[in-house]
Amino acid sequence: MEGDPKIIRSWCMYDWANSVYNLVINTSIFPIYYTAITASETTGDKVSFFGFEIVNSVLYSYALSFSYLLSAMILPLLSGIADYTGKKMTFLKIFTFLGAFSCMGMFLFTKGNIEWGIFCVIFASLGYSSSLVFYDAYLPEIASPEETDRVSARGYAFGYLGSALMLIMSLVLITFYETFGFENSGQATRIVFLLVGIWWIGFAQIPFRTLPVNVFHKKPKGRILLNGYREIRSVFFKLKTLSNMKKYILAFLFFNMGVQTVMLLATLFGSKVLHLEAGQLIPILLIIQFVGIAGSLLFARLSDKKGNIFSLTFMIIIWIGICIYAFFITNVTQFYLIAVLVGLVMGGIQALSRATFSKLIPEDTEDHASYFSFFDVTFHISVVLGTFSYGLIEQITGSMRNSSLALGLFFLIGLVLLRFVKMPPYGKA
Repeated sequence: MEGDPKIIRSWCMYDWANSVYNLVINTSIFPIYYTAITASETTGDKVSFFGFEIVNSVLYSYALSFSYLLSAMILPLLSGIADYTGKKMTFLKIFTFLGAFSCMGMFLFTKGNIEWGIFCVIFASLGYSSSLVFYDAYLPEIASPEETDRVSARGYAFGYLGSALMLIMSLVLITFYETFGFENSGQATRIVFLLVGIWWIGFAQIPFRTLPVNVFHKKPKGRILLNGYREIRSVFFKLKTLSNMKKYILAFLFFNMGVQTVMLLATLFGSKVLHLEAGQLIPILLIIQFVGIAGSLLFARLSDKKGNIFSLTFMIIIWIGICIYAFFITNVTQFYLIAVLVGLVMGGIQALSRATFSKLIPEDTEDHASYFSFFDVTFHISVVLGTFSYGLIEQITGSMRNSSLALGLFFLIGLVLLRFVKMPPYGKA
């Protein structure tokens, strides 16, 4: 039985809405802006954060780690409450507004208030990552198991296209800042942060108005907070009997450490290690977005023919090659080649990771948000470990190249663990 096309389209529009944060704030405009205003001739790449001196890129890595750790701590409770009360949409809205308004707050981030900038980084990241739990939990409710690979990939394709359009608009605004009446490119850049928040909230209204609310018509009674904990505990004990889900989550923990860290910190690598300018980095990021659209759809097709595990394995092998190659690159041409490879597997592995987990959820359950909370808490912990390890290795060795090489080990461990996962019959593993 196929899902409602209108509902599926509206679900995909949330990817269109929130992916501008992931591209413009996480991986392109903001990291370039952050590097520019936190570096100086007198202090180099060191900044003072509440009186402590720290390398700017290390501080940024640690800020992202903290935001995902905070999200991992609160989401099990919130998703349990969402499942018990049927209010996934309420929490989706809360975290959307938190993330979007934090992006808007970056407008006030200048050289003299590094603490405010990091504060906005943390809460924008918290809003984005936490909203995904409740967004992802809709997938098994709007699409059949046979559709999940394609629907998940379609969502990512929407996100890549929407965020690429926003990035092009941002680039035009920053490049021709005088035409738009701005004093300098920095002022235009800070306006972009406002536009990201407006875009996110504005397009999110489509899924807010269309996605079903309380699908299973739950009517909570008693103490909601306590029952939220009970819901989480119930799902935890169910996981003990779902061996393939447990194996998959462990494999996902490791290979996602590599995926998300590359996505979050690749721009800093390009600007610090290869000394690439914004004019060189932005086209690379656009290439990644458009190749990512093709990659997500390509690997969804491969999964239909060869199965989820085969497709994921193929992509992880490519990721391992990327990490090794990154250690040796020295020029922009090589960085462009890596960008194409990253774009090819970035969308595919994210879309298929989400769809694969969706297929491992028992078909007779109504607790999708609680199951997805385990998946997304694993996602958050993997980001915490990945970004923290990346920053720590750079701090110890003094080189981001060593951090990039270490990511290959995470992918390798994930690859080995993934080979023990068996999919249900419709997964074609």
